[in-house]
Parts: sequence; structure tokens; C-alpha cells
Amino acid sequence: MLETYLTDFLQNLSETFTSPKKRVFIGYLLSGFALGMAWLYWRKKQSLKESWQRCFAKEIWWSPSSRADYQVLLLNKLTFLFLAPLLLTQMTVASWLFQTLYEVIGHRPIFGSDWPTGSIPLLFTLCYLLLDDFFRYYLHKLLHEVPALWAFHKVHHSARTMTPLTVFRAHPVEGVLFSLRTAIVQAISIAGFVFFFGPQADLVTVWGASIFAFLFNLTGSNLRHSHVNIAYWPKLEKFLISPAMHQIHHSTDPKHFDKNYGVILAVWDRWGGTLVHGHESEGISYGLSRKIRADEHSLKSLYLLPFKESASAVLKSLSQRRPFKRFQQNT
Repeated sequence: MLETYLTDFLQNLSETFTSPKKRVFIGYLLSGFALGMAWLYWRKKQSLKESWQRCFAKEIWWSPSSRADYQVLLLNKLTFLFLAPLLLTQMTVASWLFQTLYEVIGHRPIFGSDWPTGSIPLLFTLCYLLLDDFFRYYLHKLLHEVPALWAFHKVHHSARTMTPLTVFRAHPVEGVLFSLRTAIVQAISIAGFVFFFGPQADLVTVWGASIFAFLFNLTGSNLRHSHVNIAYWPKLEKFLISPAMHQIHHSTDPKHFDKNYGVILAVWDRWGGTLVHGHESEGISYGLSRKIRADEHSLKSLYLLPFKESASAVLKSLSQRRPFKRFQQNT
């Protein structure tokens, strides 16, 4: 049994970097750093040596904050080996939704049989992108606005230095929430499209990854958790979240709190009034506040204290009858 879990753990860890379906696939990392180096050299007018140091400085990659990232990554991989069989799966929800649609409508109205070849998979891929990105944005917003959830999400925001692996600096409770979100979004997309369009409903993929996810990851998504603040043109940032815009989301400056929740699309933040353009990222610092706590990267702070803080937030909300209340990021 122990040998099986160890094998599964090592395989899962390996796939994190070798599968194109994963955010930190080695190919995406290389393309991201190539873009970062090019940006620093041509746009920021830094020398190749300065550009290299900005991307790969030991002070960043081996800082107390980054070392905590690596520990959380490993511990979460172990944790989810045990949790995964207990989580809701997309096929369970999809089957239920499909059956519910059939019972409500009474028959399957198949559309698109005379549409051009490839149009249904392309439409499915586009709809999945919009639905997936919106629910990422909305769950992320709730993680900030609901005190009981913020207690867990602040683990991610406690990073003082950022590397692509900071994306894994998340409490297991947050991981479970995003896992459930993914299962529900995939189930809605699959059940809806298969019911109305039949077996033609399928993702357009590159190397097994959705074409949009592939392009997102290939064009520097990993720089969002880095110290290379690539900003897009302001007009483009009305539609797409740049690396610099997500770095602003991690800023210790109070004026940047509750901003730029989006992952790929910026339209949700624009409509919600939470959009801040990437040009403001110059000179910002990362973390929960400018004040540094000695134990902020300890496993106790990252894994255990969130449960206590979340329970306290629930009790306080119940006593005040205020389940939703804006968090204060510097607390």
C-alpha cells in the first residue's frame, strides 16, 4: 500500500512538469522565461546579465517564501492522493445534469447537424473558456470577500517572493474548492453540449490541452507569479489579464486590494469595477502587508492557523448576522 502511494505521488509530481495539460509544464516554463528575458532586454533596456538575474535570482528562488512554496507543493500532492477519491467528479455531475435535462425537456433536440465541420467543437471550446474563466473569477472573488474563505486563501497571498511554483502555494481547502469548481464547470459544459449537439461536442486541443489553455500557458502565464512585470497595452488589458496585472493583485499597497481577480479575461474585473492596469506594477512589493511576521512561512501558519481563523470568522459572522464582509488584507 505504501509503495503504491509513493509511486502515485512520484508519478503525479512528474506529470506536473511533463504534461502539457499542466500549468508548469516545462515547455510553458521555458517559453515564459524566454518572453521574460526578451521583455527585460528590449523593453526595459536591461543587459542580458541583468535580465537573467531578474528571472533567476537566488534571492527569489531560494528565499524563505519560495522554500515554503516548494514544501506546500509537495504536501498538497500527498494530501490530494488521499482526498481525490472522495471528491465529486465531473462525470457524476454531468450524468445527473444530462438526465435532468432529458426529464425536463422530454427529448433530445440535436442541433448543428448541418453546421460546417469543426464549428461545434470550436463553439464548445469557446463556451467552456468563458464559463470556466468566469467561475474562476467569481470563486476567487468570494475567497477574498468571505472572511471564512479568506482565512484559507491568504496562504497564497502570504508569498513575499514569487516564482511560477507560487501558483501551488494554496491551502488544501482552497484546492478542494477549485477542484469542485472545475468538476461543476466541466459537467455543465459536457452535459449541455452533448445533450443539444450530440457526440460532436468536443474540445479543440493541442497536446491534450484546450487550445485556449495552451495559448494562455505558452504566452507567459507563468510570469504572473514572478518578478517580471510584463504589462500589455491599456486597450488590450481591458480584455486580457497581463502578468503585471496579477502581480498587482498580490501587492501590499492598500489601493491594490480587491483588484484584478481574473485569470485570463479582464472583462469580469472591468464589469465589476475591480480592474487596475499593469503599468501600476512598477516597484510594488508582495505579501499580506508590508509588516513581516517571523513565522509567516511556517507550515503551522500555512496549514493549521487558517482553520482557527476560519472558525473564528464563522462564529463572528453568525453573531453579527453578517456572513459577507470585506476582508482587511493587512490583518
